[in-house]
Amino acid sequence: MSLSAVSTNTSFRNVCIFLNSFPKIAVEMENYKITGRAGEGAHGCVFQGMELASSKVVALKKININVDLGIPKNLMREICSLRALKHKNIVKIFDVTSMGSSVVLVMEFLPCSLQQILKNTQLSLAQIKTYSKMLLSGVRFMHKSHIMHRDIKPANLLISPKGCLKIGDFGLARLFNADPSRQYSHQVATRWYRAPELLYGSKTYTPAIDMWSVGCIIAEMINGTPLFPGESDIGQLAIVLSTLGTPTEETWPDLKQLPDYNKISFISSSGKRWRLILPTADHATLDLMRQILIYDGQKRFTAQQALSHQFFIEDPKPATLKDLPDPKGCLRSERPSYNPQEFDEIIEQINKIS
Repeated sequence: MSLSAVSTNTSFRNVCIFLNSFPKIAVEMENYKITGRAGEGAHGCVFQGMELASSKVVALKKININVDLGIPKNLMREICSLRALKHKNIVKIFDVTSMGSSVVLVMEFLPCSLQQILKNTQLSLAQIKTYSKMLLSGVRFMHKSHIMHRDIKPANLLISPKGCLKIGDFGLARLFNADPSRQYSHQVATRWYRAPELLYGSKTYTPAIDMWSVGCIIAEMINGTPLFPGESDIGQLAIVLSTLGTPTEETWPDLKQLPDYNKISFISSSGKRWRLILPTADHATLDLMRQILIYDGQKRFTAQQALSHQFFIEDPKPATLKDLPDPKGCLRSERPSYNPQEFDEIIEQINKIS
């Protein structure tokens, strides 16, 4: 079933039909028990739970459904993407069930995100290489499966108890093909990790927008702070241009064809040297960044090209999983807050269903 195969104007009854169209997925909520609150997602609450039959710890992502509006696109995209993408660096989905007027995605429980790791730890180069390799491996598989994520950021990169990085939150994911005229929404990706073609309003972009996000994340792991922390879309573009320099026809041939090219002008900038942008990075790291964080999406490194780069071959070699930061340490230093009354109400709903 494609990501757009179900109309979003259907009733909640058709939501159930949609869920039951996935073999072995639509199950009873009575098979699970909520054991705690894991955090807030972009479109709902995430709880820690347990599968009663096996005692397996799972994540329960509860998404509210408006009966009048029907199935949210982000829900369809996330379910379809996760069902299609079976890879060690992409979050696993086990089941989908309903609870009242909500849909619950049952996924593997991952205790923290790369965002939390970065808040609490200054990573070594060997650790950065390991996280980067896992991220690029997931992106390579995703793009080979003709799916672009469109919202890669540290908060959506989840860490397993053993330290394995997995890409999550596929609510903005889209299928893509080789048709260069196919249009997509440009209102995607979190601002700090949004590719420059999106900032200029492009609707005919490619999976290269995901690679820009990857480059921003690798740079953030190196510096310990976001590379392009814009406070508005215009401010975001201004920071990118002042850092990398004003693009020219040579560095970005398609720039003048972008929808918002003539809507705003910036003071011409020669940009900064990469040695100043990433002052602690070695030669191989700087070269990789030059290949990923470039304006022309057609020349931007693919995930496969990045994985073959000298960055992963030269010393220090990527760290082993056991040498990565302990995800449990992040949980101890950053406990999620939650409303006990809301938690009790959800437990009560489940008890009624059971």
